[in-house]
Amino acid sequence: MPENAGMAPANTSSAVPSEPRLGLRERKKIQTRQAIRRAAYLLFERQGYDATPIDRIAEAADVSPSTVFRYFPTKEDIVLSDEYDPVMEAAIRARPAEEPPVEAIRQGVLEAMRHIMDNDIAELRQRTRLVREVPSLRGRQAEGMGRTARMLCSVLAERSGRDAHDMELRVVTSAILGAMHEALMYWVEQDQREDLITLITRTLDVLDRGLTL
Repeated sequence: MPENAGMAPANTSSAVPSEPRLGLRERKKIQTRQAIRRAAYLLFERQGYDATPIDRIAEAADVSPSTVFRYFPTKEDIVLSDEYDPVMEAAIRARPAEEPPVEAIRQGVLEAMRHIMDNDIAELRQRTRLVREVPSLRGRQAEGMGRTARMLCSVLAERSGRDAHDMELRVVTSAILGAMHEALMYWVEQDQREDLITLITRTLDVLDRGLTL
């Protein structure tokens, strides 16, 4: 987070900033995390979420159960934890400083979704389907949405000059996240027949026009 409050510094590019090169240890951690998640998703697809115990996931990922728990404290965390928030935050911070704050959020969200679709479309599809179908995941998802909402409030506060706890900021960010959630649920329910970016754009248009039908 920037140390200075108030308006964000000017940016000349809307692209997501490139990530710094990680050291060997961090790369290995990421590889282990990805291996666990891939193994879990494959097993969830084959035998169902509830029928897949942690020790079976560990075996499929060629790690110990304790290693799985070190990276993911609960089975729900394998599905619900992700690296999407940093991508979204970077995309929003890269928007031009003169852009209206809510428009910066909109464009940053779309940029982040393009990045996610280019890199993790299969995982996003399966994750969304699991959240829709598994009650325990739906219950835990609210925690993750709360963290994302706080991140968006912080970025929006910097761009607007408001306090990060401002009620209107909370309403805006909650509305955006709620709309995104419904767009993803609809996308899965319709068997991904509609392009996701087009669908999210339509969803955010509903907010832009003031929730009129």
